[in-house]
Amino acid sequence: MLRWFGSILVAVTLSITAFAVAVDDKPLKDPVKEAMARALMKEIRCLVCQNQSIEDSNADLARDLRQIVRERISLGDSPDNVRAYLVDRYGDWVLLEPPVNTSTYLLWGSPFLLLLLVAYGVMRSRREQAGPAPLSSEEQEKLNAILREGDGK
Repeated sequence: MLRWFGSILVAVTLSITAFAVAVDDKPLKDPVKEAMARALMKEIRCLVCQNQSIEDSNADLARDLRQIVRERISLGDSPDNVRAYLVDRYGDWVLLEPPVNTSTYLLWGSPFLLLLLVAYGVMRSRREQAGPAPLSSEEQEKLNAILREGDGK
């Protein structure tokens, strides 16, 4: 009896997980439009998974966005129009490669800013390691005169 109950419990558990994994992504019938939609899906960021495209994400919102992309492509929208539609709804954040504009200057400029800071740090460190500059001949003569006066006391 216990063995029979265990078998039923395992069967029910496996069937529940099978329903949880099922994804309702139906590709478009036209292979050209499907390829166009999939290429666009690689450029759109999953808003739940942060740094993953909606094509790779298993999140519910990513599935909804894939469906929107397929619907708009099937209705005849160009990828640029679909991209503009998604940017209007979610902002530049939805693009994995956001455009360069005033709101993204810091994003695109931060690697160069970091590089400048590292170069400045390296220059400053080398300057400190080099020690003081050698005395000129005039400065050396003054120093020698001061030392001679100090010895004469």
